[in-house]
Amino acid sequence: MTNHSPIETRSALPIETRDDPGTGGTGDPIAAAVAAVEEIRSAVTGSAAETRTAVEGLRTDLAAFRTRLEAVEVRANRPGATAANPAEPPIERRAFTGFLRGGREILTPEEVRTLRVADDTAGGYLAPTEFVSEVIKGIVQFSPVRQVATVRTTGSGSVTLPKRSGTITGRWVDETEDRTGTEGTYGAAVIPVREAAFYIDVSTRLLEDAAVNIEAELAADAAEEAGRLEGAAFVTGDGVKAPMGFMSDTGVGYTANGHATTLGADALISLMYAMPAAYRNAGTWVMNGTTLATIRKLKDGQNNYLWQPSYTAGQPETILGRPVVESPDMPDIASGAYPIAFGDFARGYRIYDRLALSVLRDPYSLATAGKVRFHFRRRTGGGVVLAEALRKLKMATS
Repeated sequence: MTNHSPIETRSALPIETRDDPGTGGTGDPIAAAVAAVEEIRSAVTGSAAETRTAVEGLRTDLAAFRTRLEAVEVRANRPGATAANPAEPPIERRAFTGFLRGGREILTPEEVRTLRVADDTAGGYLAPTEFVSEVIKGIVQFSPVRQVATVRTTGSGSVTLPKRSGTITGRWVDETEDRTGTEGTYGAAVIPVREAAFYIDVSTRLLEDAAVNIEAELAADAAEEAGRLEGAAFVTGDGVKAPMGFMSDTGVGYTANGHATTLGADALISLMYAMPAAYRNAGTWVMNGTTLATIRKLKDGQNNYLWQPSYTAGQPETILGRPVVESPDMPDIASGAYPIAFGDFARGYRIYDRLALSVLRDPYSLATAGKVRFHFRRRTGGGVVLAEALRKLKMATS
């Protein structure tokens, strides 16, 4: 009989689980997860309700603001309502306007600091760039040479430019023939910057009137006076204290008319075709109104007027296909005079500006007359830089 070992028996004990403090000690993980989800759902629901309340409040405020804005627009559009003030100008412009109206004494310390003192012993202040630009824009209307010449700016007292005074002398040669020098001759054209000074008298009452744009008034007057001075100098200036005019430059050639007082069409054709093609094709006629009136009556062999009007806005009148600029400073038709100039002025004549316009306010000289005197200083220079690009018509002497 086989012997067997006794079977060991154990009692059934429950599986040990760790208590979960989030479930109140029940130890059920499913219940814990359900409780967490419910908690999140409650938080989200409350946040959404708060958001809806905030949005409704914003909508209410926006509707009220729109209502007030419409009421303001209605009042602004009523007849007689004043328009809103334009944007406030920069402090430099504001300070300059205050200086013009009442002098330095009425300016705030900040405004005084923005005024640029002139760089000389004459005193005064430099006008803002915007004011200077308006003056130059007006000068062009009174100084027609500026319309056709090349205009540059400079900060020095004179400008030196290279100038070719001789042509290159090249020629054809044989294979073994000696070559000669072909160097051109170059010199220098010096354009000194001259000074123009003038003054404008303005009534004290006009300066005190806030409705008057005093800057615009002074800019227009300064442009007219500066344009008058420059217009004459760029044409007939002798180079002494004033710019050298193209009519005074001895390097500019001329074509003879052949008659002392009668101007014919043939003379204009001869003058025009005496120019090299490069300058002729870019040429401009310059003459005064009296001479222009005479030329307007000239006709060619087919009885067609040499002068042709412009049918396009902004385009100049033409003579023999080239534009005309009227300059009141050109001489009249007379014995021995030079009434007409023709050429490529953009290449032939150069103008250099120093844009600093100095303004000195003098409230004392004319105080008894109820006026304030404004002294202006402007520096500019001009001269011929390529004489072969310009040509004059000379009337006969007898």
